[in-house]
Amino acid sequence: MKKKLLYIGNKLAGKGASPTSIDILGPLLEQEGFTLYYASSKKNKIWRLFGMVFSLIKHRNNVDYMLIDTYSTTNFWYAVVLGRLSKIMGLKYLPLLRGGRLPERLSKSPKTCEILFKNAYLNIAPSAFLETHFKQKGFGNIQRIPNSIPLVDYAFKERFPVRPRLLWVRAFAEIYNPLLALKIFNELIKDYPDASLCMVGPDKDGSLEKCRKYAIKHQLTVDFTGKLTKNEWINRAADFDIFINTTHFDNTPVSVIEAMALGLPVISTNVGGIPYLLENGVNALLVDDNDAEGFVNRIKDLIKNPEKAQKMAKNGRKTAVGFDWSSIKLQWEKVLR
Repeated sequence: MKKKLLYIGNKLAGKGASPTSIDILGPLLEQEGFTLYYASSKKNKIWRLFGMVFSLIKHRNNVDYMLIDTYSTTNFWYAVVLGRLSKIMGLKYLPLLRGGRLPERLSKSPKTCEILFKNAYLNIAPSAFLETHFKQKGFGNIQRIPNSIPLVDYAFKERFPVRPRLLWVRAFAEIYNPLLALKIFNELIKDYPDASLCMVGPDKDGSLEKCRKYAIKHQLTVDFTGKLTKNEWINRAADFDIFINTTHFDNTPVSVIEAMALGLPVISTNVGGIPYLLENGVNALLVDDNDAEGFVNRIKDLIKNPEKAQKMAKNGRKTAVGFDWSSIKLQWEKVLR
């Protein structure tokens, strides 16, 4: 019989935020026969924490494991509180390592991290990047299970020739550096006046308004779609030829995996866990953090060399196949048996 799970995380997709792991992984596990309870969907962070604690107390005797989405900044403390309570109550908990800056947290809060991660039943790392950093800090109870997508939902499209049509998909937050996308676009239209930029995602910290102001100031016609459903942005992606990932920090972004699955050539900053996912010149092109000129040069390269872009896109699709749920689910079933 499949186990019962309490999944702790920021379940805010229904409140206008971008879907996170709890919104994606949770339903996939349910499809495989697991019973899941969730917390929390409260927008206020204090009330969200109370909701998480209440759910733990409520379900402590009728669940087998607690999954905790574990981030690197403020929301890190949710995992600390819930992990400690779970240990006191004798419930096995599994931190799901999500923050691209978690290696910094390991150095910044070593004692707190030792209590949280060493007392865990198992720490789940979605990338070799985090797995490596945690092992270097002495955490042996760690296993890598990649983020996943249902590959059947992502139809591969060949793009030939390659047009200067750029797609950016992420929440508008400073950590993801959305303003860089507009700076890239502002330079690109000098040589390609027919270029276009579509930016998909909800606002998280006021960055969307900054981007709108920049677009107005520089007279840029940018399609800010706001939050779209998965199907909506997948359909929108068919109209674009290059995917740009401008983040300052990252782990293993699902949006990049999705872009590769769809056949979009990817250009990304070379930060955090990105080089563990993308190989420069093979399945993507990598540039330095905040390097608008580097992005523009690589965009022009793909436009001028569509065969190169096509080969890279096909390699990207092969990479995405490794993240298909049909294989990832077997790893989860082994851990949660």
